[in-house]
Amino acid sequence: MTTLATHRVRRTSDLPGYISHPDFSEPRATQTYAPQTLLTDCENYDTKYMPDEVTREHAKRMHFAAYRAHIARTVAERARWLTAYHKLRDRVVLGNRKLIYRAVRRRMEYQNRADDMIGECYIVLIQVVAAFNPWLNVRFSTYAYTCLVRALSRSSRRLATDWLSRSLSFESLPDGEPGGRVDAESSLSSGSLQLDEYLRDSHPLLSDREKAIIVRRFSLGDSTDGSTLEQVGEAVGLSKERVRQVQATAIGKLRMALGSDSDGI
Repeated sequence: MTTLATHRVRRTSDLPGYISHPDFSEPRATQTYAPQTLLTDCENYDTKYMPDEVTREHAKRMHFAAYRAHIARTVAERARWLTAYHKLRDRVVLGNRKLIYRAVRRRMEYQNRADDMIGECYIVLIQVVAAFNPWLNVRFSTYAYTCLVRALSRSSRRLATDWLSRSLSFESLPDGEPGGRVDAESSLSSGSLQLDEYLRDSHPLLSDREKAIIVRRFSLGDSTDGSTLEQVGEAVGLSKERVRQVQATAIGKLRMALGSDSDGI
């Protein structure tokens, strides 16, 4: 499989970007990458999963269609290739949408935002399809799922950060009894970069124990769900009440630090 000869061409104001391949300039390229070969097949990927090898072939033709749109000499020719590009892209998105639901199910602590998360993931999946290089030896399902999980982790981190950054009182926090989850429902916040800095291993504001408890308690890790006080205690080897005390101390430090760095927090 050829990989080294491909390169990415950036999108313009009215045309999508694409992965360029040397074969695109060959005389038989239009036959080799003809979109209609796939668009007219009898498979209905609106209702079934698209295998990786089929996704790869769709992606090759999608990038070729974008290439032809970029070099088109007439408005009609450009429109024809853009139509083919969008049909191929959307077919891949629909055929791989089960990856969205797999990724969302990982974020069980935010099931009250499931519909919003699914909507966000569709946007991410469209971007992933457009960026996927089918000439690399990478499975689309693996690549896309990783991108979706990372996007959801960033979104969840921003939500939790915003909640933690507000004027939380220690008394308002859940008591952490079994079945109780931290409710991180809030709008996105630009304060996440500040909190990230304080949670770095090298930052002296919090002790290692305080960082570990805050990360686990408020779902600030890439793969960690928000945990109750009891669950955090089991993970770090402390009693539930001791976790509550350490958490209170850490939140106090963070509130003071965030308050000195940002207006209105």
